[in-house]
Amino acid sequence: MNKIKLNKEVFEKIQYKRVIDTNFKQLITIPTVEPIQTIDEKISLFFSSYEELFYDIPKTGDSNSHEFLIKQSSAYANINLIDEDVQALLDEISSLREKNLELEQQLINKQTSDNG
Repeated sequence: MNKIKLNKEVFEKIQYKRVIDTNFKQLITIPTVEPIQTIDEKISLFFSSYEELFYDIPKTGDSNSHEFLIKQSSAYANINLIDEDVQALLDEISSLREKNLELEQQLINKQTSDNG
């Protein structure tokens, strides 16, 4: 029969904690995979975050602003940014400008005929 020699290394109590890691870190696995979310969950999370950050988001800017969101969403949804009330006012301004131009032309014609 063969004899196997075993060597045993012994540490004092103070040395033991310095030499041997007792936290068992190698036995703990931390999952790195994020849970899978559905599109509905992602959209819900987006709007929750949007509501939470609403007043922190800049009003204007080429990106990351309310103005940017409005332009992007309006273009995608084919929504005209000018509502009916604003359009009515713009039409009225245009009409008044035309009348003003006509009156100025009449005034010029009157002055020309009075001088002629």
